[in-house]
Amino acid sequence: MLLITAALTLVRLVALFATPLELYPDEAQYWLWSRTLDWGYYSKPPMVAWQIWATTAIGGDAEPWVRLASPLLHAATTLCVYGIGRRLYGPAAGFAAAALYILMPAVQLSSLVAATDSSLLLFLALSLLAYVELPAAEGRRRLWLAAGFGAATGLAFLAKYAAVYALIGLALHLVISRQARTVWSLKTGALALGAFLLVLAPNLAWNAAHGFATVQHTAANAAWGGRKLFNFAELGDFIASQFGVFGPIPFAVLIGGTLLLAVRRRLQPADLLLLCFAIPPLLIVTVQSFISRANANWSGAGYVAGAILVAAWLIRWRARWWLTGALVLQAAVAVVFMACVLTPSFADTVGLSNAFKRGKGWEQLTEEIAGRALREPPGSLSAVVVDDRFMFNAAAYYGRDYFGKDREPPLKMWVREAHPQNQAETTEPLTAALGKRVLAVSLEPAYRAEMAADFRSVSPTEIISVRLDKKRKRKAELFIAEGFAPQPRDPVTGKPPIPRQP
Repeated sequence: MLLITAALTLVRLVALFATPLELYPDEAQYWLWSRTLDWGYYSKPPMVAWQIWATTAIGGDAEPWVRLASPLLHAATTLCVYGIGRRLYGPAAGFAAAALYILMPAVQLSSLVAATDSSLLLFLALSLLAYVELPAAEGRRRLWLAAGFGAATGLAFLAKYAAVYALIGLALHLVISRQARTVWSLKTGALALGAFLLVLAPNLAWNAAHGFATVQHTAANAAWGGRKLFNFAELGDFIASQFGVFGPIPFAVLIGGTLLLAVRRRLQPADLLLLCFAIPPLLIVTVQSFISRANANWSGAGYVAGAILVAAWLIRWRARWWLTGALVLQAAVAVVFMACVLTPSFADTVGLSNAFKRGKGWEQLTEEIAGRALREPPGSLSAVVVDDRFMFNAAAYYGRDYFGKDREPPLKMWVREAHPQNQAETTEPLTAALGKRVLAVSLEPAYRAEMAADFRSVSPTEIISVRLDKKRKRKAELFIAEGFAPQPRDPVTGKPPIPRQP
C-alpha cells in the first residue's frame, strides 16, 4: 500500500507541475486568504489558507505550489483508510479500501486542486482511526486516543464545517451500540471534548468577532431561499453525481449492501459503526438536494467510511471480479482525467472541455484588462473595478504583480446589493474616494447597466474576449467611469434600482 500510494502521489505531483490549467477562481480566493493568515474567513474555516501559505512559502506563488498540499494530504488519508480497514476487517479489506479510496474519482479531482476537501477527509480519517482503535486500547493509550479523536475532529472543523457529520456519526453510534457506550468513561469523554474545544476555540472566537460570517455563509448555502420546495431534477442530478464522484460500482454496492444487510439483519458491529459515519452525509445532502440544491462533493464526509464498507463487503461476499472491475474502471477514469489535465486539447477531443473551462482563460483576460488600464495616462485611474467575484479573485492572483504596485491602480469590487455578499465585496469594496475615475470591468451582462448607473458619467463600452476551447469564449465589457455615486438600494431586497433605458 505504501508503494502504490507513493507511486500515484508522484504521478499527481508531476501532473501538478506539468498541467497548463490555471487556478480556478475559488483557488485564487484561497490564495488571497493565505496572504493574511487568520483563524477564519468569509466563507470557509482557515485550514485551506494555512496549507497554501505553507507550500507557497517553500516554492513561491506559482499554481503548482498553491495546489501542492492536496495530493500529499490525500496520500496520508489513504494510509489512514488502510489502517481503519485493517483494524476492523483485516489487512485484505484495508488494502482494498485504500485502493478504492485513492482511485475514487472525487479524490482524483481533489488531489489536483486547492480545496477544502483534502484536509477535511484527512482529519475525518484520523478521528475515525482513533475511534476504532479505542476499544482495544487500555490505560494511558486509551486516554491519548480519546484526546486524539477530539483534536482530529476539531481540525476537521477548521477545514470545513461538514465535519459536523463526524459528530452526528458519533452520536448515532453511541445511541444504537451498547458496546460503543462502554468504551467511553467520564475521563475519556472529558479529554475528547476538551481537545475538540481547545482546537476549535480560536475559530469560534474569530466568528464571534466577525458576526459569525462563516457560519452564516455555510447556512445560506444550505438554505433554499427563493427556490421551490420540491426539486425532483436536483434530486436526480445529485444521486446521479454520486455514481460519478464515488465510483459507479462502489456507490451501487454501498447503497445496495446497506439495504440488503439491513433487511436481512446481517450487519456486523464494524458495519454498523461505519454506516453511522457514511450514511448521514449522503442521506442529509440527498434530502437537501430535494428541498433546495446540493453540490456533488457535499456528501464527501462519508467517503472514507463508505470506501471501507464497500471493500469489506466485496471481500466478505467473495466478489473478487466486482472488486477488480471497480478498481479497473476507476483506474481507467483516472487515466482519462490525467490525460485531460496534462493536455486540455484531449478534453476537447473526448467531449469533456466544459468540465475544465473554469481553469482556462483567466490569466489572458487579466492581461487584457491590465493592458487596457495601461493605455490610460499614468496616474489617471483611481482603480480597476469588477462586478464578478470570480473575475476579482482570478485578477487578484494573475495581476498580483500589477494591481496596486508601482503606482498602478488597485483592484476593487463593485458592491451590487446593500450589503456585501462575498469576501471581495467585504474586504475590497469600491469607495467614493477610489471611484473618481475607474476602468470598470463587467462579466455579468445583467449587471453592466446597474454598475454604470452608480457613476455620474461612463464611456462607450469596449468588449474583450478570450477563447477557452473551440466552442466557448469568456467575454468582458470594459468602460471608463467617473464620479462613483451609488444609487440607493431597495430597502427590502437590497438590490439596486432598475436603470432607466436610454
